[in-house]
Amino acid sequence: MTHSGFLLNIILWLPAFGGLVLLWMGGEREAERQTARKWSLGITVVTFLLTLVMFAGFDPNNTGFQFVTDIGWLGGLKYKLGVDGISVLFVMLTAGIMPLVILASWDVEKRAAEYLAAFLILEALMIGVFVSLDLFLFYLFFEAGLIPMFIIIGVWGGKRRIYASFKFFLYTLLGSILMLIAMLYMYWDAGTSDIVALMDHEFSSTPFEVMGLELGAGVQTLLWFAFFASFAVKMPMWPVHTWLPDAHVEAPTAGSVVLAAILLKMGGYGFIRFSLPMFPVASDQLANFVFFLSAIAIVYTSLVALVQEDIKKLIAYSSVAHMGFVTMGIFAANQQGVDGAIYQMISHGFISGALFLSVGVIYDRMHTREISAYGGLVERMPVYATIFLFFTMANVGLPGTSGFVGEFLTMMGAFKANTWVAFVAATGVILSAGYALWLYRRVVFGVMTNPALETIQDMNKREIFTMIPLIAATLYFGINASALLDVFGPSVAHLLDGYTAAVGAPDPILIQSGGEGAVAAPAKSGAAH
Repeated sequence: MTHSGFLLNIILWLPAFGGLVLLWMGGEREAERQTARKWSLGITVVTFLLTLVMFAGFDPNNTGFQFVTDIGWLGGLKYKLGVDGISVLFVMLTAGIMPLVILASWDVEKRAAEYLAAFLILEALMIGVFVSLDLFLFYLFFEAGLIPMFIIIGVWGGKRRIYASFKFFLYTLLGSILMLIAMLYMYWDAGTSDIVALMDHEFSSTPFEVMGLELGAGVQTLLWFAFFASFAVKMPMWPVHTWLPDAHVEAPTAGSVVLAAILLKMGGYGFIRFSLPMFPVASDQLANFVFFLSAIAIVYTSLVALVQEDIKKLIAYSSVAHMGFVTMGIFAANQQGVDGAIYQMISHGFISGALFLSVGVIYDRMHTREISAYGGLVERMPVYATIFLFFTMANVGLPGTSGFVGEFLTMMGAFKANTWVAFVAATGVILSAGYALWLYRRVVFGVMTNPALETIQDMNKREIFTMIPLIAATLYFGINASALLDVFGPSVAHLLDGYTAAVGAPDPILIQSGGEGAVAAPAKSGAAH
């Protein structure tokens, strides 16, 4: 293990260590709760600072994996970690959101140490997903992350927390069983579980033949569907999205922030890490299928959001619609589309996290999420009204915010791949403005008809401080898009080079970037065996 690999291991395991210490500390006295809060905040801040150190030593122009640890584990399986231009940003997003999650949990009193420990352990498991370079290590982190979130919703959630936690757990677990079977086949077929090696391994894309008769799809297509079943639920995509609104409504504020800002991104990351490079022919053949589901998700869930009476549920449906842009961009399989999808995921992490924090601010005061219970908050909470307006505009995709960059790039990529899909997605932008502004008008403007709102207090210093980093990130990456694009752009271009070589349909953007002498990559047969 190199010194750089040692740094990545510290980033991965430090939060888990901090969580275990919290479980050992326990305690229900106020002094013990305060110690647990300070400890968990310290651990998350140090973890984030270490990711900054890692990023300082990261070379975006190196399209391979960096900070690699490669150690034998179980039989032929490996404990292999590393980051490229894509995964390094998701690690930093995870580490950057978690201190804000701890600050948002500062007033939790019920078993505070165990509550904070669950988040610290969850942080380690989420980082593990983004740094794993072995199939089964990835699966271990991917599935283990269900446990802390299941506990967070089930113990500290709302009235229907048991129903919501089991629905969340069963949906995501059942979707991943097929992925595990597919991984076992891939290990048997390729003789390795090394993700880097599997990116260069070709799985057959020709139909099965029995006595001269073609019987169904090729192995590559079956593997693609197995991974799709897991990642589609995690995103979530329509029609397997129904667990998300229930989970968001019943989860505590901090749980909703983590769910929206990080956990949903694992599905999109999986599509980029597995589906495109390992099953390129199947991804190309089934792109229209994904476009169809993405278009429905964008329009249908936006329409559903328009009729919601619960603030959290409305924002949850908004998340499903935004993830529709992500899947659309990924399977456009061109530079703008994939760049936009990654940008959208990172931007959505800031914006959706802030929106759920905004809901938490008024819920802590009023203990209701019903839209009808509010109105006229601008009179009593001017700071809150300003911050909520900023993130509402960012969620709509206002130019100058990071939300605009992601949506614009994904629609550019989709337009090159399928004009009609881009057109339908554009209607989703209009609908998003409708439900977001409708929500803001009813909550913040209008007449204050609820007498309980007469004494409501504006945001305190802790709540404002929690929002400041999210405001700064949303503005900075909205104005300076190259700050992110320059990091993951080379890795995306490298991924698409292999993809286009496999499907025999080179991306014109990639060809143009090569200059006058650039030529189309030769087609490569999908049948490997």
